[in-house]
Amino acid sequence: MTGAQRALFELGRVLQSRGYAFACVTPETHWRVNRRAERLSLSTARDLRDVFGWNRPFAPELLPAGMLELLQRAAAVEIADHGLLRARVRFSSLEGRLFLHSGFPTTQSDAVFFGPDSYRFAAFLQSELPRLGPRRHVVDIGAGAGAGAIAAARVLPGAYYTLTDINVQALRFSAINWVMAELGPVYFSMGDALADVPDVNGPVDCIIANPPYIIDGAHRAYRDGGGMHGAEVSLAWAAAAAERLERGGALLLYTGSAIVGGEDAFRGALMETLSGFDVQYRELDPDVFGEELERDEYVGVERIAVVGVVAIKK
Repeated sequence: MTGAQRALFELGRVLQSRGYAFACVTPETHWRVNRRAERLSLSTARDLRDVFGWNRPFAPELLPAGMLELLQRAAAVEIADHGLLRARVRFSSLEGRLFLHSGFPTTQSDAVFFGPDSYRFAAFLQSELPRLGPRRHVVDIGAGAGAGAIAAARVLPGAYYTLTDINVQALRFSAINWVMAELGPVYFSMGDALADVPDVNGPVDCIIANPPYIIDGAHRAYRDGGGMHGAEVSLAWAAAAAERLERGGALLLYTGSAIVGGEDAFRGALMETLSGFDVQYRELDPDVFGEELERDEYVGVERIAVVGVVAIKK
């Protein structure tokens, strides 16, 4: 770890020791809750959840001894209004583990996202992976904060794990989260999809992925799913998995699909891409990110559904 990573790791361990927990909400909910706090004159942080969860400005003396120094060592604190400070990172909890991710709002091009999709993705993996039997080499494409790989490692502890991402900040944060989770051997690969994933630790026999699936005009790496109403990246990753996996290899894909006139165009395109696979495809949530439908790019879209795909190569 770098010095900054070590400081963030130590900060996470301190928060764990203090029983810190925070359920990360959608950006829309986060914004509304903080706006309500402002109306009630409660916009300044009063506890650690306000600082590292709701990401509110705080007075330096609010933090227990040593915490501010760790933030400073990690260059993860900035000056807010009226002499207050604001953390540039957040910590959220999932099944008793803390995950480091970017501060709110996640407007930076290299923001590392964690939110409700992280919880649903983890639940999807923990439901489906046990049915596949043992796996030797699991790859998490676009790992982000590492929630998927860490959830998978709890189900398949004997596998070797590779986490990939095009965002170096995501790899830094996921490395910290992996060490905080006290898990086994892991390899971090910076690159697009599977392009730079070696077979040195055995052929890849399981690929998990939670691609971005929303059209994002700012082209933020964690959010922009590209064309087809945001499905382009999901199809590209599925195609890469289809090429890389050998017989019996599994792809577990958690993503979104824009429904137009009652039709799921992504499903049809995915079935063509995975023509050599046995595919199970189901909606996990029929309606997410409804606010996106107000944008011009979503004219004609009636809903965005979250879908889960389990595909086994024949």
